[in-house]
Amino acid sequence: MRNAGVLALAAVLFVSCQPREDLGRAELADTWQQDVESFFQNRVDRLKEPQGWMRLAGMYWLEPGENTFGSSAANDVVFPQGFITAQAGVFVYDNEQVTMQVNADTDVYIDSVRVNDALMFSQDTDPVMAQHGPLSWTVIKREELVGIRLYNAVNERVDRFTGFDRYPADSTLVVKARLETHEQPVSIPVVNILGQTSQTPSPGVLHFEIRDERYSLIALEGGERMFIILGDETNRTSTYQAGRYLYVDYPGEGSDYTVIDFNRSYNPPCAYNPYTTCQFPPRQNILPVLVEGGEKRPSEAYKAENF
Repeated sequence: MRNAGVLALAAVLFVSCQPREDLGRAELADTWQQDVESFFQNRVDRLKEPQGWMRLAGMYWLEPGENTFGSSAANDVVFPQGFITAQAGVFVYDNEQVTMQVNADTDVYIDSVRVNDALMFSQDTDPVMAQHGPLSWTVIKREELVGIRLYNAVNERVDRFTGFDRYPADSTLVVKARLETHEQPVSIPVVNILGQTSQTPSPGVLHFEIRDERYSLIALEGGERMFIILGDETNRTSTYQAGRYLYVDYPGEGSDYTVIDFNRSYNPPCAYNPYTTCQFPPRQNILPVLVEGGEKRPSEAYKAENF
């Protein structure tokens, strides 16, 4: 028994003597402050583009068969009045594809070519973008739902937009992070605003520290970077209630380490536009800490419910 106690004590001493993993604050570039400002200015510019998130003006789920469209309220898909003819044409949703048939008195263009009949979407092709004056539209597919997503380049409210309120840049929220990759391919269930759940591939889990406390976030594949859907304690008071988004670089070759800059956390589109299908944070990504960096809730003038 005495030998067992000695061994146990030795094990404790061995563990306690191991160096703590360095996951504290990351080293900042000399241009960090300017880089954060440039990030948000670029974000404003993208949001205000003719087909930016803030220019969304409608989302219409199609029924199988013919769906008429135009500015008349008699249509199945009602576009804004004053921007297109009363009866502009028909969207035909059949056999997992959408075809657009345009009336002769309405000019609709795809890639600058006037069309009377066009395949907008099929399982074997990417959706195309159609345009009539300041209006542009494409097909959106969300699980079993297929619809039309409409943009309107004419929007004075968006023209006046200069950015969402955000916290002052805080260098303590730029932290080192270790990516723990999954041994086998893993997909994470992510719920969207429509109540649908999709299985999203995950490259691994990011481990990091804020104010000397250890936390972790499940990363999702986001193209060339990792995509994070984040919830934290500020959602209760000052940031968008359903969480925020953030991109993080993959570790460099031969390394497991990267940097998370929480100052670049930004609002999902459903915070400021009702015609979106954004995703909510996985349960594991709701952090029990105040992350006072990045964008705050939209002001009253730009909340989705006041669109």
